[in-house]
Amino acid sequence: MLVYKPGGLLTQAPPHIESLELKMKRFIRERDNKSGKVYLGVPHRLDRPVSGVMVLALHQRAAKRISDQFQRRDVKKTYWACVQGVELPEQGTWVDFMRKVPGEARSEICDEVADGAKRAVLHYRVLQQRADKSWLEIGLETGRTHQIRLQCGSREVPIVGDLLYGSDQKFGEYHEDERRRCIALHARHLHLRHPMVDKFIEQTAELPSSWEAARISLAE
Repeated sequence: MLVYKPGGLLTQAPPHIESLELKMKRFIRERDNKSGKVYLGVPHRLDRPVSGVMVLALHQRAAKRISDQFQRRDVKKTYWACVQGVELPEQGTWVDFMRKVPGEARSEICDEVADGAKRAVLHYRVLQQRADKSWLEIGLETGRTHQIRLQCGSREVPIVGDLLYGSDQKFGEYHEDERRRCIALHARHLHLRHPMVDKFIEQTAELPSSWEAARISLAE
């Protein structure tokens, strides 16, 4: 099942907190008129402030096969990001070692031999540069926690709205609760093999209205 996750919504959370998983379970229960528990596999996640396309599984065998594709890096994931700054080559590859910060909800660049270090690789190309911003198309080779956000922020081209990794600009609707705020990072396209049928499936997610409201547009 290919679905759209809005920014500001957790992918997964405890039962008393709203999440994409909880919303989709309610939808399936109502759609299929189920009275018992609904199984929903979540083989990957998007950060709370990130919007875009995700794949979910309706039974365990499908979930395992999709998870295996992610582990083998067979899934093609394309992101769009609007970052602060225009001092970027037209295309490039970023390679870093990074790790999660113990006890904190963030990651950091580290030395290759540091405890918990994992190699992080992404490829980008510039779609547009205007004023003080660049619009990037990003292909992930690895999928680390906050990878795109950290790799952009560490190069002083933070994603617009991502205060955690260096942005000083707001993005989208403002909320007092910073956990509900969004950033200009969007999971644009997902391409993978269907877990039960011998064919490929793909989905492109349209940009949310917050990008237009923030005057982030390729057409301008």
